[in-house]
Amino acid sequence: MTGRALTLGLFVAFVLITLAITLWARARTRGADDFYAGGRTFSSAQNGVALAGDYMSAASFLGIAGTIALNGYDGLLFSVGFMVAWLLALLLAEMLRNAGRFTMGDVLARRVRRQAPVRRAAAVSTVTVSVFYLLAQMVGAGALVSLLLGIHRGERFLGMDAGTAKTVTIVAVGALMIFYVACGGMKATTWVQIIKSALLLAGATVLTVLVLGRFGFDLGALLGSAADASGRGEEFLRPGLRFGQDVPGDPYQTIVNKLDFVSLALALVLGTAGLPHILGRFFTVPDGRTARRSVTWAIGLVGVFHLMTPALGFGAAALVGREAITAQDPSGNTAAPQLAQAVGEHVGGRAGGEVLLAFIGAVAFATILAVVSGLVLASSTSLAHDYFGQVLMLGRPRESQEVAVARFAALLVGALAIVLAVAARNLNVAFLVALAFAIAAAANVPVIVLSLFWRRFNGTGVVAGVYGGLTASLVLVVLSPVVSGKTDPATGESLSLLPAGIDFHLFPLENPGLVSIPIGFACAVAGTLLGREEADTGRYDDLTVRALTGAGAH
Repeated sequence: MTGRALTLGLFVAFVLITLAITLWARARTRGADDFYAGGRTFSSAQNGVALAGDYMSAASFLGIAGTIALNGYDGLLFSVGFMVAWLLALLLAEMLRNAGRFTMGDVLARRVRRQAPVRRAAAVSTVTVSVFYLLAQMVGAGALVSLLLGIHRGERFLGMDAGTAKTVTIVAVGALMIFYVACGGMKATTWVQIIKSALLLAGATVLTVLVLGRFGFDLGALLGSAADASGRGEEFLRPGLRFGQDVPGDPYQTIVNKLDFVSLALALVLGTAGLPHILGRFFTVPDGRTARRSVTWAIGLVGVFHLMTPALGFGAAALVGREAITAQDPSGNTAAPQLAQAVGEHVGGRAGGEVLLAFIGAVAFATILAVVSGLVLASSTSLAHDYFGQVLMLGRPRESQEVAVARFAALLVGALAIVLAVAARNLNVAFLVALAFAIAAAANVPVIVLSLFWRRFNGTGVVAGVYGGLTASLVLVVLSPVVSGKTDPATGESLSLLPAGIDFHLFPLENPGLVSIPIGFACAVAGTLLGREEADTGRYDDLTVRALTGAGAH
């Protein structure tokens, strides 16, 4: 069996298994509680594994390994940031579960009199953050397919070149995620996440052991070999290669680089608590205590995984090499699968390389499919429950109506994500995720924190905070080097979304978090103090009791 056939076979097997789970879940999904929250029947262990599955995305497996392989020490920031972020989630998990029902909008609206503006803002923010995160996963799928099917530049497969194959893969992944969500809801999505977590941890463990085995389980030898192969020597193992680097003769750019480093770190650490698909998982368990235990499970699993990502990244640098990685994908998104092929060939020859590449590739596809399903479900839930059910239907929708709207919303969100992912298919997935984190941290985290802990906070503050943080993030991203104006000094090729020669960037930082997060807090505070709406202290007291004790929680 060829490597292509084995890869396709394993992936098709995973798809068939998950489709069977989806159909099984559909037969057991009878109302909004089942569709949005899986009937709240999951244990802390089950939900914790699913939480880890939601979080260990294409950025974790493909993007972080790639950015470590290309940028060395600086790439570790992503692993550290993604891990530290769970501390804030642990503090908020129990309170959010007790205070809400299905969405972030439930938490924000509980303490205000006029709920419609708040729920509209929550729905807009949820969809925006989810779409940015969706882009990262689907771009990862597109980058992966060329390698797994052996399609290199100038080659063709089934009549497709590498670029066309990427596009077709993005569309196929989008179609599958829409089906998973529209048919199975939260029950199907949760079990897909659980299976995917087990596969991903198993695949990463096998790969890590094989990489360390190549160097006699000597970390020093691994790091030394990676530094030698990188072409940067000891610089590869020191800060400043990618973030915060000094630019001789240009103090302005030096300051910008250091601020960009701080901005990215801030976005990664604060963003997790504002990610809609993570927040939605807190509502799939019976009570707040179980939600907190779920986060503890997730922290353990995510921590183990991120301890392995440095071995994958430095292993790819040492055994695959920078030139081979960038030749396959300039952003490094295929470093982990290329590493699998390299260590597999060392152990079992060409056949061993094909088998391990096929397995790791199938795991990566499973990772992408599982995460995108959770993201689409979060978006469709917010659109159907917050906007349709509570705004358009004035809080009195029929459950069957709301679930039908959620299924249709999954189609719309999925279609939008497909179109945008095709346009952004050449960007690094870890960086795309960092942008999603920055938007979540600026638009969602300020209003969540102030809703739970500031007695004077009101509906005007919620709306101002969400839209202020969201607008600041989007405007700063559009005006940043991510979209235009960044080129490779050596080749002149564009490193931005738009082609070289188009340059309208005015904001120097690639990640907006350092500016947009304070703007989100400032808008929320200003809206509260300057708005005419009186704070409802009675509702705040009710929310506080509910959040801290669980009394009256759904």
